[in-house]
Formats: sequence, structure tokens, C-alpha cells
Amino acid sequence: MSRRAIEDKRQTDFLQKAWEERGKVYGYRKLHDDLLGQGEMCCPNRVARLTRLAGIKQIGYKRRPGIYGGRPSVAVDNSLDRQFDVAAPDKAWVTDITYIRTCEGFAYLAVVIDLYSRRVIGWAMQSRQTTDVVL
Repeated sequence: MSRRAIEDKRQTDFLQKAWEERGKVYGYRKLHDDLLGQGEMCCPNRVARLTRLAGIKQIGYKRRPGIYGGRPSVAVDNSLDRQFDVAAPDKAWVTDITYIRTCEGFAYLAVVIDLYSRRVIGWAMQSRQTTDVVL
């Protein structure tokens, strides 16, 4: 065996051991960081190649099919028709939903604004984006 093949074998054994110790959830990027932490010198591309050849794969969360995208269940007519200049108060309200990243996770904020005065009529905030936040 060549020197490179021997080195590949040694590093693959180390990668396999590190991957199993960490619950088989690390990908090649974190395994590369582990190698650097142990004093090994190699590039991320080499670690990616060795992990691919050894069959080491990052186990992530699986997406459930069918719940992402698609058409909305209820389509409401556009009664405002981009006419944002309103002559009297309480004739047209607009809403928006956004999320704010915090240290404890995401906070979801729904706001209702009167188009005449441009003031906030009401708002709601929760840690989950549910129908209650919007209503």
C-alpha cells in the first residue's frame, strides 16, 4: 500500500470512531473539526471523500412529504386592489405575520394596521405560529 492509502486508512478509522462516538449525527464538516482538534492536518475535501467512501452519512431530520408548499386552502378576493390611500378611518385594515429570532427560539408576531391613520390596531405574539395568533 502507498503512503497515501495507509494515511487514508488511518484517518478513516479515526473518522469512523468519532462518528460512532457522537451518535452518528456528525457530517464531514464537524468530523473535520474533530480531526483538527486532535492535531491531524487534512482539508475538508479529503474528509468528505473519506467519509463518502466509508459510507459515513449525516443523519438529519426527515421532511414530511406533502406539507410544504402547495396552494392555500381558502383564497380570499383582493378587495383592496392596491388602493392604499383611504379616505376615512376603519375602512381598510392590513395585516402581516413575521417571526423574530430570540435566544429561546422564534417568536411569531401578527400585526393589524389601519390604512387611514397608519397606526397599529392590534397585535399578537406567541412562540408557535398557530391560527390563534392570526385571529
